[in-house]
Parts: sequence; structure tokens; C-alpha cells
Amino acid sequence: MSREKVNVHRRSPTLSALSSSSPPSLSSPPSLFPPLAKLLLLFLLLSFSTPVSCQDDDGDIPKNLQSGGGGNNQVAEQLVSQAIYNSFANFTGIFKQDIKKHFGFCITDVDKDWNDAFNFSKNTQFMSNCAKRTNGDIGQRICTAAEIKFYFNSFFSKGSKKSNYLHPNKNCNLSSWVSGCEPGWACSAGKGVKVDMKNSKDMPTRVVDCQSCCEGFFCPHGLTCMIPCPLGAYCPLSVLNKTTGVCDPYHYQLPAGKPNHTCGGADLWADIVSTSEIFCSAGSYCPSTIQKLPCTRGHYCRTGSTSQSGCFKLATCVPKSANQNITAYGLLIFAGLGFLLIIIYNCSDQVLSTREKRQAKTREQAVQSVRETQAREKWKSAKETAKKHAIDFQTQFSRTFSRVKSKREDTNPSAKGKKKEKGNLTKMMQEIEANPEGHDGFHVEIGDKNIKKHAPKGKQLHTQSQMFRYAYGQIEREKAMQEQNKNLTFSGVISMASDVEIRKRPIIEVAFKDLTLTLKGKNKHLLRCVTGKLSPGRVSAVMGPSGAGKTTFLSALTGKAPGCRVTGMVLVNGKAEPIQAYKKIIGFVPQDDIVHGNLTVEENLWFSASCRLSADLPKPDKILVVERVIESLGLQPVRDSLVGTVEKRGISGGQRKRVNVGLEMVMEPSLLILDEPTSGLDSSSSQLLLRALRREALEGVNICMVVHQPSYTLFRMFDDLILLAKGGLTAYHGPVKKVEEYFADIGIIVPDRVNPPDYFIDILEGILKPASGVHYKQLPVRWMLHNAYPVPMDMLQSTEGLGGPAGEGSNHDGMPSEAGSETQSFAGEFWQDMKSNVEFKKDNMQHNFLNMVDLSGRTTPGILRQYKYFLGRVGKQRLREARTQAVDYLILLLAGICLGTLAKVSDETFGAVGYTYTVIAVSLLCKIAALRSFSLDKLHYWRERGSGMSSLAYFLSKDTIDHFNTLIKPIVYLSMFYFFNNPRSSIYDNYIVLVCLVYCVTGIAYILAIAFEAGPAQLWSVLLPVVLTLVATRNDGGLAGKLSDICYTKWALEAFVISNAKRYRGVWLITRCGSLLENGYDLNHWNRCLILLGLTGLASRVVAFIVLVTCQRR
Repeated sequence: MSREKVNVHRRSPTLSALSSSSPPSLSSPPSLFPPLAKLLLLFLLLSFSTPVSCQDDDGDIPKNLQSGGGGNNQVAEQLVSQAIYNSFANFTGIFKQDIKKHFGFCITDVDKDWNDAFNFSKNTQFMSNCAKRTNGDIGQRICTAAEIKFYFNSFFSKGSKKSNYLHPNKNCNLSSWVSGCEPGWACSAGKGVKVDMKNSKDMPTRVVDCQSCCEGFFCPHGLTCMIPCPLGAYCPLSVLNKTTGVCDPYHYQLPAGKPNHTCGGADLWADIVSTSEIFCSAGSYCPSTIQKLPCTRGHYCRTGSTSQSGCFKLATCVPKSANQNITAYGLLIFAGLGFLLIIIYNCSDQVLSTREKRQAKTREQAVQSVRETQAREKWKSAKETAKKHAIDFQTQFSRTFSRVKSKREDTNPSAKGKKKEKGNLTKMMQEIEANPEGHDGFHVEIGDKNIKKHAPKGKQLHTQSQMFRYAYGQIEREKAMQEQNKNLTFSGVISMASDVEIRKRPIIEVAFKDLTLTLKGKNKHLLRCVTGKLSPGRVSAVMGPSGAGKTTFLSALTGKAPGCRVTGMVLVNGKAEPIQAYKKIIGFVPQDDIVHGNLTVEENLWFSASCRLSADLPKPDKILVVERVIESLGLQPVRDSLVGTVEKRGISGGQRKRVNVGLEMVMEPSLLILDEPTSGLDSSSSQLLLRALRREALEGVNICMVVHQPSYTLFRMFDDLILLAKGGLTAYHGPVKKVEEYFADIGIIVPDRVNPPDYFIDILEGILKPASGVHYKQLPVRWMLHNAYPVPMDMLQSTEGLGGPAGEGSNHDGMPSEAGSETQSFAGEFWQDMKSNVEFKKDNMQHNFLNMVDLSGRTTPGILRQYKYFLGRVGKQRLREARTQAVDYLILLLAGICLGTLAKVSDETFGAVGYTYTVIAVSLLCKIAALRSFSLDKLHYWRERGSGMSSLAYFLSKDTIDHFNTLIKPIVYLSMFYFFNNPRSSIYDNYIVLVCLVYCVTGIAYILAIAFEAGPAQLWSVLLPVVLTLVATRNDGGLAGKLSDICYTKWALEAFVISNAKRYRGVWLITRCGSLLENGYDLNHWNRCLILLGLTGLASRVVAFIVLVTCQRR
């Protein structure tokens, strides 16, 4: 026979790839490759490390037992088999530390893994059979440490990396090739020859009495010794298949030229792909390596099982079942979750209604408290005041009618002292009733402010009819107050509370001089040379054509003009203090109706009041504030109605606009700024809103609002007017009553039946040309000259020669600086835009992180109390979004069914393929769902943050509510995936990994939702899981391999595979280690992967919060 090289293994496609340098992909089954040779060597050496006392010190079988193996004495056979077992169980323990050091990634507990693979103490029958067959010569046939090391070291020697051959050895070489060198055969070292099984250097000579390998052992091709098959394997003697010439169930052939050679035993133990024939087949279990039994009904047996496992009660297990069908449990969980979702969906409104009833009771309790305290005290004060007024009336009337009284005393002196005289007030009333048309004058000083409020205009009452009406009015008012106090209702308390003196608010007066805003990077004026004052207790209107800078003016007043350079002077109460220091008592109503549509009117107002009113203000007082605003804005009929969204209609547009204003009114501001609050409202709704604002102004509130073309009635309700022209210039600033007079003085007279504000705006737009010939561009300069304000030279030059025909056809925006910009190149304009954007972002970040000293004197609730308020609000919103939540859960259920049915967890890859799809699906679905937490509420957050609410409380409340999904969604998915797939890992391990994964991807979704708009955020949410999973499956050691180590998908996938792989024992040991080594996983990294997922989720939330407080749309 020609033997240039010693063929170690049979040629097969799988083993041909074992020595290739490129590792297989994750989806391909693991195969045996060189590092596994070291693993098997050291593991088998380890398996011989438990010391026993039933053998000689040199590890040989006692000589008195070697000859007893072939007799009929059963006790002798047991002693022989026990001695043989102890001979290889007593292998040296010097390799134990090496295994822990080099192969700790797949062997966490050395002793446990040895027991799972080679603890044959329960059944040593195969050893007794082998000892009987070899006449007690089994000890001379078992491989030593040197032979095992040689066998596996040959896999990765330089000359054999790309072939399936071993180097020649002492027993099988070019000059010696005995029958024991063939697969499935072994030889003996000879009787009387001492074999040191601990010797890992010298290989003993085994060329005597070659015969087929014993059952329960495997004999490698190219070695003449035997190795016991691990538990979970089935290693019977092979039988020649005359049709194929293969030794079944193994796949080696008989050597050519040896007619006396027969099929032997097993020839190889490796991974399940290469040596699936020695694994105990699915549907059967192998108590020992020579016995295979079918699974009975009610039990199931996975591949490589040593015993049958009992099925659950509701599971279906027919005879020879490879796995139990526990789909029934999944369906039960599905039904339970579905029932729970239906309850949540149908009962969420009922829960909120019950909560509303409880809150209504709370309001009634607050009213009762008011009835018992404030009403009693105020009524007592009112009676004392009335009594004081009666005395004052008597004194005043007695002085007034002293002449009449003296005449009566002279005409009837005998009446004096006979009876008690009537009071002066009674006599006065009788005199008036007797002579109602009389014109005798009298003088009454108005002393009390409450009487002064309801008295006729002027400080004196001059006629009897006026006095009559006033006196009876006072009497009727006292009777009404008495009747109201007897049957005090909630509305009555509100009415009474509005009649009495209300808490004084801090006064804010804003004065500005030469206020100019210039866009950074472009040097373009948005506002220029605006001078004036906003006074407390007055309602100021800002009007002008489109593009005149009305909203910019309001932003400049509130200090919210990022990207602009502000010059001039802004004084608050006569001091040069930043207006941001008063933001807790400043209300800003944006142009858009930024109101939570899934909350009711009252819930929106109550939340704003809770977070922005003083923290020490009692709850009853807060309730009264909210009720007063609801009454004043006419929202009582819709107080319990949802505001509504685009998808779900709620209250009307006018009511929504009033709610938008009410959000600022409930915080009792001292300065209230409104940006076009009447846009889109009809005349009656606008008047209702403005009357409510005027009532606020009576309490000392400084109100300034932008108005577009108001009606004349609405226009006359304003106190002051700020009229802006194109370019942010002032055309008029003063009382509304004097605006027509001022424009008449410069030749602009409002025609009859024309609304003055419409006429002025048309002139400022350049649509109408006054008869006097005044050009609209001259109006700002004329106003400056009228008030002796300094006029910039460029404005004077630009208006020279304008007027009448000369100004016709000129461009509205014709400014010298802007004309020059028209010739600027594209690159220059692009550079200016870039500079402007950079300046905007820089100023925005500085504004967000600016720690301004609070000068408002109001202490609002802290972060913890605001967190409580935010938590309640977000909880209500999620309950009202039950349908959306139900759809999310339904999609997860369908994903679990599809992946659990199609992507089965294979034993070859320990479920890596199915878990890969799980990571992608769960990441994608949970990310898209988590985007809604912040992407839909950006405008609301920016408004609330601008008013001084806590960003941290807002963020934490959202995240806290999302923890519900973090805990429930893994259950929803596993209820289908786990029970349809039934992997070996426990459902608890899968749940823990999924919880960490959902927590991680939710944090990443926060970043995407906050940093991007809705469309790009959804696109990134879809791409990231897929791309990162592809990167995570690369383990080639290059850049992709390094990137995979920092991908959350790699950690999740590794945790899933580890939780499943640690359930594979015994015969699966090489497959487990090969798969983990191939993919770069480690059994010890399970906790580390979970920690990394949790830390990534936490770090993502920190980054998301930083982005939340730093980024804001332009």
C-alpha cells in the first residue's frame, strides 16, 4: 500500500473545510476546525482528573483483574469495568488550569462539564462489554494523553492545515501501517507492557492484536487507540452496507487490499455537522453510549438526550417526539394579553371618568373650604363696611338737610322728646319718596373703594334721583349677597371671589429705546430704532403689514431672539435688568395653538396652573384661579371635552384659541404677550377674548398682543397701539384714541365708513397713497421727527425726494444695503447663510444653558413635584392612546408568530439565526413605537420649557411611562416566539435579554426622535437595527469585527446565544465550543452583555436629554 501521507479522516465536504482559514458565517453551521483540537485534547485530559483509590499509582489496571474480564463472574466484570473507569477518570489535573485559561469561554465549570460528558458511574456496561470482548485488555487500548495531544495537534500543524492527514507517528507511518490505523479499529500495547496514561510526551507502541473498536468508544483514523464516547452519543458497531460499501451508520469505507478487514466502531467525535451519526437522534434518548430507546408518549427527547423529559400538561407529545408542542400556552398568553388590552382599551375612558369625578369632589371640597373660610370673612368684612357706610350716610345727609330739619323743629316744638326720632337715612328716603322730582342738592363723599366701584361716575351725587337709585341699588346688593350667602354654590363663590379684592401681582413695566435687531452673519435689520413703553394695566396692540417684524418685536421684548444682535436699551421697571429673569411671571401665547389635544380643556389649564403658580399657593386657591379663567374665557360648556387633534376632532377652533390663551392666564402673569390671538376667530369670539384680557388688565397685568386687521369695535377696546412699518420701523406708538388725530396732522385722513386699522395698514403696505402725497416710507421718519428721536442718516437719505409721483413704482424694500446684496454671488450668500445658522445655534445653546438669576419673586414647584404632575399628564395621554398601544402589541404578536414559526432555533447554531431576526424585529418595532414619546410633543415641550417648566421632570416622566412598555413588550413577543419555537434556553433568560434590549433601543429612539424630524427619525430607526446586526455578525478581526464589539446588536445576540448554548451538554461540548469560538462569544459574558445593554440605554437617555435641552427648531 502506498502511504505518502497518513489519511486521518474520511473525506467529506464538511471536514474538508475544517482547516480553511476563513471562519464560516453566523448562519452556517459550525464545523470542526483546529482550535477545537486543543479544546478536545485538554478537555479529555481534564476528564481524567478526579482521584480515586481503586487503582495502582501508575494508573494501570490491577493484574488480578485483567484476567477476570472474560469469565462468567459478574462481580469480577463490575470490578474490571470500575477499575477501567477509574483509570481514565484519574487522569492528571495539570491541564485543569490551562483549560480555564484558554477555553474558559465555553467551559465555565470544569467539574460540571466533566460530569455531564464523561461521568459513566451510573452505567459502565459498555466498559464491561469491552473488557469481556478484549479479555481484560481494555486498559492497553485506551488512548493516553500523548496520543490525544498528537491527534489534535496535527490539525493545525503547518503541513496539514489544508488537508485531512496526520503526520506519521510511531504506530502509523510509511513503514508501519497495521489494521488498527484504519478508522474504527484499535490495537493493544501488549500484555505485561506498562502504559502510563498520564504521560503526555511519549506515545506507547500499539501494534498487537488489532481489532474493531468496542461499542461505546470511537477510534480515530491514524491512531491505534480508543476514546470513550461522551454522554448523549450513540456509538454502536458499524455494519457494512454492501450497496454503497460504507460502514453504517458511519461513513468510512473498508481499506482496499484487505479482504479480512471488517467494519469497526465509531471513528470520530466532533461537531454535529461533521459527526451527526454518533449523536443520539431526536425522538430517542441514550442512557448509555451503547443503548438507544425511543421516547414514549407524554415525553420528548431532543438530539443528544440521555433521558426523556416530561411534557407539560397542555403540551402535545406523541411517541418519538423531538420536542414538546407548547403552542397552547402561547395561545393562552395571547388570549390573556388580548383580553387585557381590550379591557384597557374599553375601560381607559371609564378610568379617566372616575378620576374626573374624584377631582370634581376635590373641587367641591375646595369650595367648601372657601365657604367656611374666605366667604365668612369677606361677608363679615362686607357687613362691617355697609354699617360704616350707613353711619357715613347719616352724617352726610344730616349736614345736607340741616336746614330742613331746623325748620321742622321750629314748626313742631312739642313733638320733641315725645317719641324717638327717625334716622336721618330714613327721613332722607321719605323725603325723596315724597318729592321725587325735587332738586335740592346734597353732597356725599365716596370713601370706600367697593362703593366707589359701583357708584355713579364722579366723586359726588348731585340729584335726588341719582341718590335714590344708588341707595336702593346698595340695598338690593346687600339683599342679594345675603341670599347668595344662604345658598352658596360653586359659581357663587367664584362670582363673590371676583367681586372682592384679588391678590396683588408684581408690576412689570417695559420700556425700550432705540431697540434694534440685526441678523448675525447677514447684517440685515429685522427691527430698527423702536422706542416706547408698555405700561401695566393697559392693553397694547402691535399692528403692521406682513413682514414688518411684529413677532420679532415680541421676541425681542421677551429676550428670545437667537441668531440676532440686539442693540438699544430695554428697561424693566426702570432698571436695566434682563427680562428673562422675570420669566416665571411672564406669559407668552404663541401664534400656533400649541395645546395637548388628548387632554381636556380643564386638564390643560390645571396642569399649567399646577406647574407655574406659586408652590405655596393652596390647592383651593389654584382651583379658584382655574375656574375664574374658565369662566372669563367662556369655556365652561367644553371644560370636560377633549381639545382634539388632527386625527380626532375636539372643540372648535375659537375655543382652542381661547384655551391657548388660558394656559398663560392661569399662571397669573404680570406681563402677558400674545402673538396673533385673534387670528382665525370671528368678531364675537375675538371680543369675548379681548374682554377677558381687559379684565386681566384691570388687575395690573401688562398686556401686549399682535393683531391682524381688527374690527373697529375691537380696535377701540385697546388702550395703546404700536404701528410698525416695513423693516421693523415704528410708524406710531401711543394711545388708540389719538392715532387718527396724529395721522390727520400729517395729511392722512381716514375716509368715512373705512376701518382705521385697515386703512393704516394698506398705506404702510403701499397699496393706498394718501391725498397729501406722503410716501409710506416717510412715515417712520416723520414719527421719529415728531417725537424728537434721533434719525439714522441712511434713513434720511433713503427718504429724500420721496413723496407723490416720485415715490411711485419704488420697491417696498428698496434699501441701499439690500440692493447691494442682490449682486452678491451664490457662494457669498451661501457663506452668509452658514454663518447665520451657526450664530443661531450658538445663541440658542447659550440661551438654553444660561443660568439667569430669578427676580420674579415667585417660587414654582420643584423638580419632584413637577415630575409628579408630568407623570399624571403622560399617564392620561397614554390611556387615551390605548388603541395605538394595542396596535403596537398586535404587531409584536404577529412578529413573534412569524419568527417563531419560520426561524426555528437550530441546534447547529444554538439559535443564532432565529435570534438574529428577533434582535432586528424587536429593535425596529420598539424604536418606531418609542419615537412617538418625543417627536409628537416637541412644540409643547419648547413652549413649556420657555415658560420655566423643568426639562428633567418632563423627560423623566416620559421615560417612566415608557418603562411599562419595556416590561410588557418582551412578554408580548415571547408569548408567541418562545412557545412556537421552544428553544432550550429558559423563558426567563429570554425575557431578561429582551427587557435589556428594549430598554437600550428605546433610549436610542429618544435620540432619533429629538434630534431629527419624524420622517428621518423613522428611516434611521429602520436602518440602524439592520445595519448594526449585519456588522455584529462579522468576526473577521478587521474593522468590521472591531465595530461589532461596540454594537448593541452584538451584545443582545451574544446574550441570546449564550443563554441557549449553556443548555447543551455532554456530546454537544465540541459543538458548543466551536460555535462560540467561531462567533467570538463567551459564556462568561452573559452578565456583561446585559450590563452593556443597560448602560447603552442609560447613556442614550443622557445624550437624548442633552440634545433635548440644547436643540430647538428655528
